[in-house]
Amino acid sequence: MKVVIEKSILLKAMAHAQGVVEKKAVSPILSNVLLKAADHALTITATDLDVSIVESLKAKVEDEGVTTVSAHTFYEVVRKLPDGPIELSETTDTNQLAIKSGKSKFYLPVLPAKDFSTLKTANLPHSFSLKAAELKYLINSTSFAMSLEETRYTLNGIYLHTKSVDTGSVLRAVSTDGHRLALADMEEPKGAAGMPDVIIPRKTIVELSKLLEDATDEVEVSLSLTQITFAMNGVVLASRLIDGTFPDYEKVIPTDNDSVLTVDSKKFSAAVDRVATISDEKTRGVKLTVEPQKIIVSASSVDQGNATEEVEAIYTGKRLLVAFNVRYLLNIAQQLENDNLVFHLADESAPAIIKGGAGDGTLYVLMPMRL
Repeated sequence: MKVVIEKSILLKAMAHAQGVVEKKAVSPILSNVLLKAADHALTITATDLDVSIVESLKAKVEDEGVTTVSAHTFYEVVRKLPDGPIELSETTDTNQLAIKSGKSKFYLPVLPAKDFSTLKTANLPHSFSLKAAELKYLINSTSFAMSLEETRYTLNGIYLHTKSVDTGSVLRAVSTDGHRLALADMEEPKGAAGMPDVIIPRKTIVELSKLLEDATDEVEVSLSLTQITFAMNGVVLASRLIDGTFPDYEKVIPTDNDSVLTVDSKKFSAAVDRVATISDEKTRGVKLTVEPQKIIVSASSVDQGNATEEVEAIYTGKRLLVAFNVRYLLNIAQQLENDNLVFHLADESAPAIIKGGAGDGTLYVLMPMRL
């Protein structure tokens, strides 16, 4: 194998591969990436057997071939090389990959390509396309609420499914960690009708988010009951799905929160962030005293003292005192792009619904705290 490729192209692809490769792989081959030079392209494949990524890069192929090399070491070498073309070459008798750039030369050990296995995802029965910006919206609006508790494995990802609502059919993403729930809708893409309800694992969501940062075209989504793939810009990310049933999330969305509070998003977030500076380090809670024309944001701590700040607001309902985890509250505020936050409240102990105003396809449910 002998191939010449620009550093910037190779480095970006290896950054994608880095996230997929298992850091503490049981088998040494799973710590490697597969490099295949053929048809004027260098194809890089990485996998942990649950998630895989395949990326084809434009390159000058002088000799076709295939090998595997340590993902971490290869990435670090490429990262530290000077800008410009990089030559990669490997001969069958040396068991080394030669990396040359300028006056730098590296020789890395390789493992046989025949020992490299990856996730098989052929012939997935359901496929549809959506804009990269639309998929990014679904992921960004909900991923922060995924659970980190491994014992609650069905919550360790995003629940993706289609749903009939008053305005028609939507593609919906939902996540929850038991303290908060995030929901985002978009118009159902053509071809998505009839797709199975699936839970996409947290690791896959993290890697997908990285790919979507640079994606501008459409994303082709293919899935079955057990697997899903995302194809965009010469990259295919494939993943097993979480085997389990997502909780009936609609049961935790309140239906009788009649008190409506509207507040400027930026002013409210800034006030919460300032006051939370002296909140108790363990609870990280802030109190909201809601009145017809204002919200009083307050926090106190035995060691840090106390703080209050008033924010103008529009409110229809009785005077209410409710407390929330400041991080959860700010996470939600950061996702909503509207100028206003709209709270739907009931009482001090009931979950709050938070929206971004008319036309926004997101909805958040946040459990109150006891302070």
